[in-house]
Amino acid sequence: MTTDTDSLQADILGQIADAAAPEALETVRVAAMGKSGSVTALLKTLGGMSPEDRQVQGPRLNGLREAITAALAARKTALESAALDARLAAERQDMTLPVALPPQGSIHPVSQVMDELAEIFADLGFTVVAGPEIEDDWHNFTALNMPESHPARAMHDTFYVAEQPDGDRKLVLRTHTSNLQIRTMMTQEPPIRIIAPGRVYRSDSDATHTPMFHQIEGMVIDKGTTLANLRWTLETFIKAFFEVDDVTLRFRPSYFPFTEPSVEVDVGYSSKTNKPASGDAVDKWLEVLGSGMVHPRVIAACGLDPTVYQGFAFGCGIDRLAMLKYGMNDLRPFFDADLRWLKHHGFSAFDVPTLSGGVSA
Repeated sequence: MTTDTDSLQADILGQIADAAAPEALETVRVAAMGKSGSVTALLKTLGGMSPEDRQVQGPRLNGLREAITAALAARKTALESAALDARLAAERQDMTLPVALPPQGSIHPVSQVMDELAEIFADLGFTVVAGPEIEDDWHNFTALNMPESHPARAMHDTFYVAEQPDGDRKLVLRTHTSNLQIRTMMTQEPPIRIIAPGRVYRSDSDATHTPMFHQIEGMVIDKGTTLANLRWTLETFIKAFFEVDDVTLRFRPSYFPFTEPSVEVDVGYSSKTNKPASGDAVDKWLEVLGSGMVHPRVIAACGLDPTVYQGFAFGCGIDRLAMLKYGMNDLRPFFDADLRWLKHHGFSAFDVPTLSGGVSA
């Protein structure tokens, strides 16, 4: 029995030492220590021995089991360590490569200002509307009281679409979002309170003009609407947008074919604070928007009775508002897709405008 045990131990330890992979080592373990293994079979014979034989053979067989178990654990550790060393030796990192940065981006100033305007006017009861950027000339010009001879229709101001699927009406890239005023009046019953932000197109390009830019227009149609309502709305809007307590507005007579009377609106500005101001703090004026009472012909063109309903409208460039508020002096970088400019002037996605927290970031 002693000779058989010593021989078995030597044989199994030799197999363990020769195992070159974890799979081969597992095969040796199962053959020796599994349910039907050779060492397990010897241990089962202890139950049938006499007490005297068990006292002699028990320590010998348990020593065999412990030796095999320790050899298996040691070989497993050695194989795992060798596999790890081999993997580390095969892997290489090029430390000269640039660091992989996570995706980066920011909210464009135009998008941020649009959100600020929507927040302000929503609090005043206005609804945001949207519509087609390719428009027929009736909605873009004729319904807004612009005759065929009006200069705005000239090719040097308007982009005309080459293909004209509608034979009765020419198609243009809308030159303002006033087309949405027409579409709204033709589909909704007064009272109407809307703002229409969006992209518009005109053939012009310099430091303060681009062929495509952003505009917001607002309109109110109701009974008994007056110029005083327009003034209060604009004062409330400008104070909320520039976050000042008071502001002085100057209305200058002007001409727009779709409003009568028409006024240009200047805001009093302080060169010391570089913000809109009031009273003695005003030392310069900035033109910010055009406005006026909706022309009766425009109301009638939309199927409403101008003797019953009156209204006011106003419009300004969103890009210009962003320039005034956030200190930019050139419009062209707005559309250059320069990541450095966007990183400097952009806003975090968490800078959501709210009236309670301040519309500015």
